[in-house]
Amino acid sequence: MRHLKEKILESLQSVLPISLIVLLLSITIAPVSSGVLVLFLFGTLMLIFGMGLFTLGAGMSMQPLGEGIGIVMSKSKKLLLPMICCFILGVLITIAEPDLTVLAEQIPSIPNLVLILSVAFGVGAFLVISHLRTCFGIPLSRLLLIFYIGAFVLTIFAPNDFIPAAFDSGGVTTGPITVPFIMALGIGMASIRSDKHSADDSFGLVALCSIGPILSVLALSIVYEPTAETTETVISEVLTTKDAIMHFVAELPKYAEEVLIAFFPIVGVFLVFQLISRRFKKTQILRMASGMLYTYIGLVMFLTGANVGFMPAGSLIGKEIAISSYKYLLIPVGMFMGYFIVAAEPAVAVLKKQVEEISNGRISQHSIGMGLSIGVAVSVGIAMLRILTGISILWFLIPGYVISLTISFFVPPIYTGAAFDSGGVASGPMTTTFLLPFAVGACQAMGGNILTDAFGIVAMVAMTPLITIQCIGLYSELKSRAKHRKIAEEIAQIEDCVLYYDEVNEEVQV
Repeated sequence: MRHLKEKILESLQSVLPISLIVLLLSITIAPVSSGVLVLFLFGTLMLIFGMGLFTLGAGMSMQPLGEGIGIVMSKSKKLLLPMICCFILGVLITIAEPDLTVLAEQIPSIPNLVLILSVAFGVGAFLVISHLRTCFGIPLSRLLLIFYIGAFVLTIFAPNDFIPAAFDSGGVTTGPITVPFIMALGIGMASIRSDKHSADDSFGLVALCSIGPILSVLALSIVYEPTAETTETVISEVLTTKDAIMHFVAELPKYAEEVLIAFFPIVGVFLVFQLISRRFKKTQILRMASGMLYTYIGLVMFLTGANVGFMPAGSLIGKEIAISSYKYLLIPVGMFMGYFIVAAEPAVAVLKKQVEEISNGRISQHSIGMGLSIGVAVSVGIAMLRILTGISILWFLIPGYVISLTISFFVPPIYTGAAFDSGGVASGPMTTTFLLPFAVGACQAMGGNILTDAFGIVAMVAMTPLITIQCIGLYSELKSRAKHRKIAEEIAQIEDCVLYYDEVNEEVQV
């Protein structure tokens, strides 16, 4: 119970800033109906309790399971079996990701199942590549460079309308279910190695698994030739607080069913793994079962609060600012919201804790949080600029990835892995259920092309942390080198003094 209170307090501190920002906007430059505001307030409460339960449950269940599977696979002397397991796990865990369903529903021109399976196969294939990288010690920066070049080459042949959605799919895939499991899987696979690079290779699985969906959706758009259609956010009529409560009650079973279906593959993987390996003892099994229950309840509450409470508010606020005489406030308002909203992503807390533990404190939770907040603020600002001007997303993605990939060759590998993993984690359910509707609402109000102008915000959110966190790593590395140089100079001065003292003594004795 004490741990649960701590997690709920942490989630309150994360969700409260963005909630206050929305309330302030709703009574100033972007007034919304009282019904939408009541839905938002109830959604905020569900987010706080849901995020607290989720982070507690993920630490108890998803992380031990992922780490255990990673360790067992790494001990296998055969290469083919772990590769098959990685592919199956990647497909199952992606199909289980609720964020992907949210994105698929907003692109009705491609059937949901076709899009979801395409993304799932992409993740499965790149989880296999991640395992091979760990086994053979291939540098992450080299693989990232090769595959991102491949992605940008594919954009030449893909329809322009679907390039932003393809890059969005990479960010959306790494959501609250995927991240804790895949990060723990990477830690488990790398932990069996005893060389000095094992900690570095603990990160990077989320980064590589984010590329698979981008490539697969780009290829799908070339073959499938989808039409440029989107769906609009439906805002329900709410007149009283009782109506708001009943609306949540009506929607709760839908998300409970979605998350239950999503959890079946996870539970199945757990049962099969335990039957084969007998890795976990009875007390551990009971603890993990409790953790899965907490994770399930927390995720249901979180997604219900985000979709029912936050999505309509985001869409309306975007529209209200866009049709006002202060439409250019979209940029600073978007940046301000982006800075605080990333802290409310449920998987961010898991990432920060794991990064600090694996890096032995070299990368603190505070520095990761600050890097993510600054990166997301910049990315949302750029996304709003695109809505106002219609600039192609490639004018930002290509230079952004060129900068981030260039920096990756000058910082310690652990910072590159953590940075690229953070990019996937930052673009979670809060981005898809609040920032994306915010962008779509603003774009609709201004009469823009939603697919080319509004979509892409998830991709931008996933990209900018790569630069900010690696810059933190570069600064830390330069600071460390300067400190070592200073120590070396002081040691040299001491040695010079000792030599001088010895020479004087010899002269006196003579």
